[in-house]
Amino acid sequence: MKPNIFVFSILSTLSLLSCQQDAPPPPNILFILADDLGYHDLSVMGSEYYETPNIDRIAQEGMIFTQGYAASRVCSPSRASIMSGKFTVRHGITDWIGAKTGEAWREKERFNKLLPPEYVLALDSNYLTMPEALKRVGYKTFFAGKWHIGAEGSYPEDHGFDINVGGWEKGSPIGGFFSPWNNPKLENQAAGENLSMRLAKETSQFIEAHQDTSFFAFLSFYAVHAPLETTREKWAKYRDKATAMGVAEKGYEMGHFLPIRQNQDHPIYGGLVETMDDAVGQVLKTIDELGLAENTIVIFTSDNGGVAAGDAFATSNAPLRAGKGYQFEGGIREPFFIKVPKMGNGKRNETPVIGTDFYPTLLELVGADLQPQEHQDGQSLVPLLKGKTLVDRPLIWHYPHYGNQGGEPSSVLRVGDWKAIYYYEDERIELYDLANDLSEEKNLAQEHAERAAQMKQELMNVLEEMGARFPARDSLYDAGLEQQYLEQIRTELLPRLEERRLHFLSKNFNPENDWWGSVVTED
Repeated sequence: MKPNIFVFSILSTLSLLSCQQDAPPPPNILFILADDLGYHDLSVMGSEYYETPNIDRIAQEGMIFTQGYAASRVCSPSRASIMSGKFTVRHGITDWIGAKTGEAWREKERFNKLLPPEYVLALDSNYLTMPEALKRVGYKTFFAGKWHIGAEGSYPEDHGFDINVGGWEKGSPIGGFFSPWNNPKLENQAAGENLSMRLAKETSQFIEAHQDTSFFAFLSFYAVHAPLETTREKWAKYRDKATAMGVAEKGYEMGHFLPIRQNQDHPIYGGLVETMDDAVGQVLKTIDELGLAENTIVIFTSDNGGVAAGDAFATSNAPLRAGKGYQFEGGIREPFFIKVPKMGNGKRNETPVIGTDFYPTLLELVGADLQPQEHQDGQSLVPLLKGKTLVDRPLIWHYPHYGNQGGEPSSVLRVGDWKAIYYYEDERIELYDLANDLSEEKNLAQEHAERAAQMKQELMNVLEEMGARFPARDSLYDAGLEQQYLEQIRTELLPRLEERRLHFLSKNFNPENDWWGSVVTED
């Protein structure tokens, strides 16, 4: 019997080794994060103006989460939540890093009722971030592009990325989208080189160099953040397209603090969006040519809503209300795509999901242990990718600031289809039924007073439990000065914006600086 047992043992060992050799390596991950891209800024999401075939491909080959959210209405908090798996109120970065707080807010001369609170200025080094968790299970990690969640000492390389190209404390492309730019983490190589294409090139080179290992590549575009720049050819394409579609006589409606763009007809922005899509296409082509597509997870999303007011007044998120910086759906609902080979492909899912969910989702997809003590406010979406369901859970947004786009200091709670917004200026509550009122036009707080009060209490309980900071009354507030400021916005800024919109669509338009002659590199 002993020889037979020995033979059986040998055969079992060989069989086990054979299975191990046949087992596929852990999947690679490509995470693509756009900056300020709106929910409807992609053709796959319904835009008839912007053309984005490469990003559309990710959506069509993966799962589209139609109710996907950023964790904040502005960039830094949202990005910190992706890395940490924590709601903004928990990690404390509640505004874009660099925004004024306290009495310094008066320097903006907006004469508001409240003074915004202090906030955390860098991602906590004690957190086990998503890239750090992936490094623990053998991933080579790479970051390219916009960081903006900490200064020196809190850069990508300080939070789990082996390689950092272009990530530093600045939130916009200093120097613009064409070389020469001013970025100590990204050298200038060729005059006129396009920034989005360069970041794609760096990402492709990393993937090629590490194709034989499991990699996590995080491509974080500076696009489509202001300043808006494109080539003459792309501007002409989108100018002609806007003209053919019919240029509306009126492009803006006055919001609470600022005018809000109502149409997608900005030709420079259209070119900027398409160039980012070109860059995405370059990286996808690299993955295809290297034969990695069948073992690579691809994620695409944005850090906050499209800029409909403030900054460059670039796009419209209609039928969603408002945009970046706002408490409404236009400020927080995003393109949210997850492509996993042979899982959930070509499907749409209506479950409300949020940026904190990426961390646990990726850990489960690669077979790593979850870290619930870290991604406390995230939930793995793998069941949804497999066609199953998740139990409803509350989603929370906390933004006790004014910001640059015209939104109001407020906090938001979503439970099921109900969305409650609590405003700190006058302590009012708004209640919307998103299933029947996507544009948030009908406030149901009085009609459903009991529900509104209950959601308000639930929201405040959670905020206090997580150590939220709140705005304070400004003792120097002058209602007359604020009304004078708002009247100036209506009578001076609004007409200028309408004039500028038509100027960008004029055949005689020329930019005010030298990016007009730049070319997009194709290599």
